[in-house]
Amino acid sequence: MTRYVVHRLWGMLVVLFLVSLFTYIIFFALSPDPAVQICGKNCTPERIDQIRANLGLTEPFLTQYLHFLQGLFTGRDYGNGVHCPAPCLGYSFQTSQVVTDMIMQRLPVTAVVAVGAAVLWLLAGVIGGLVSAVREGKFTDRFIAGLTLAGMSIPNYVLALALQYVFVVWLQWLPFPQAVPFADDPVRWFLNFILPWTVLAIGYASSYTRLTRANVIDTLGENFVRTAKAKGLPPALVWRRHALRPALTPIVTIAGMDFAGLLGGALITETVFGINGVGKLAADSITKNDQPVIMAVTLLAAFFVVVGNMVVDLLYSAIDPRVRVGTS
Repeated sequence: MTRYVVHRLWGMLVVLFLVSLFTYIIFFALSPDPAVQICGKNCTPERIDQIRANLGLTEPFLTQYLHFLQGLFTGRDYGNGVHCPAPCLGYSFQTSQVVTDMIMQRLPVTAVVAVGAAVLWLLAGVIGGLVSAVREGKFTDRFIAGLTLAGMSIPNYVLALALQYVFVVWLQWLPFPQAVPFADDPVRWFLNFILPWTVLAIGYASSYTRLTRANVIDTLGENFVRTAKAKGLPPALVWRRHALRPALTPIVTIAGMDFAGLLGGALITETVFGINGVGKLAADSITKNDQPVIMAVTLLAAFFVVVGNMVVDLLYSAIDPRVRVGTS
């Protein structure tokens, strides 16, 4: 087990290194000169050179990348007197802020969005898929299949705008989205997240319902399930212990990856609802062409996906006894 974990950690570091290298090449070597953008229209060549020197852009590309890697572990000092503590993900060209601080301010909000949506889509997806499998071929199965098809077909931004109009503008059941700290007004805080959670959960739940249904139906055809039924075990016990648990293995895989990816920011949903999370930060940075922030969000998303993948692999043995991590 320990050997497997060490092996996966080493692989994770290699993947993150390659992601950081490629993103650095894309955003810094192939993008427009950020010094020109910062300087503005009324600018002189001397001022542009000064900005490049302050940001460390006058050094060779490899040196710049090595300084970036060094900043992740030991921090970094910029020529304008700004100190970026470790892990330093860069210095924003547009807001003159340390990127790590910008992300840490937004990450708790994104985590709330991700956790709430994940709870909803897992409950709806697993329960809906299980009910659909139990009622295979009947009206309930066809009705759930229609709902999942609709949920997978509607784009997030269309669903977000439609729900916002219906529940906020028309029916006025929910307040207009407004940033309210949980300690100040827990009820208003909760109401602000209902629609974002719902929008994200609908699309994911549709996929999970179809996957759960297919896995449960396949598992019911296995010999060990037939044996459990032949022994006279109660149907509820057969479904819960012998059919559902093996069927959940691929569900956990996808759930871990989806949740990890969502921690990198739900760009469209956060933008539509005005949620100041990592996704909205990425969208604003793309509009402003703030390269360090875009790169930092990309690395953050890659980190969560790689870590989520490793955690899912370790959970396999707890969910399905047929899987043995130590022999992988």
